Amino acid sequence: MVIDSGFHEVPSENIPGIRDEAARQGAPVFTLSTAGRTDKEAFFGAVREALPLDPPLGTFGMVWEALSDSVWGGLHELKSPRVVIVWPDARPVAGAEGDFWVALSILRDVAESLAEARYTGGRPTQVSVYVASASGGGGEALLEG
Repeated sequence: MVIDSGFHEVPSENIPGIRDEAARQGAPVFTLSTAGRTDKEAFFGAVREALPLDPPLGTFGMVWEALSDSVWGGLHELKSPRVVIVWPDARPVAGAEGDFWVALSILRDVAESLAEARYTGGRPTQVSVYVASASGGGGEALLEG
């Protein structure tokens, strides 16, 4: 199995193999767990639990831009050339669809910008984000959202 940088939607049954391959390659693996919820509160909680953050997120307020900056800084400070993030229980939930798409956009943007030497002081990080597809089919639905 090849671990590619960038944002990927995969069938949920592929997540264990991705974790195993990333670990075999020595890449840190972070798992976001939202217990099937994808509202803003659940995503912020999962990020606080799973990802290195720099600067740390405050305990009050949930600001998307602050989350994005904190995730970017935390992953960059790892000083690891490669990082893998998996979100095995990602599903758009009625009433929280907008939050879900913002969360995906943040993960996509962090992966893209950390790969750029010009944004990282010449020390890019190849971030691989694997989100389990809602249908299990690995289609393009999340990639286009």
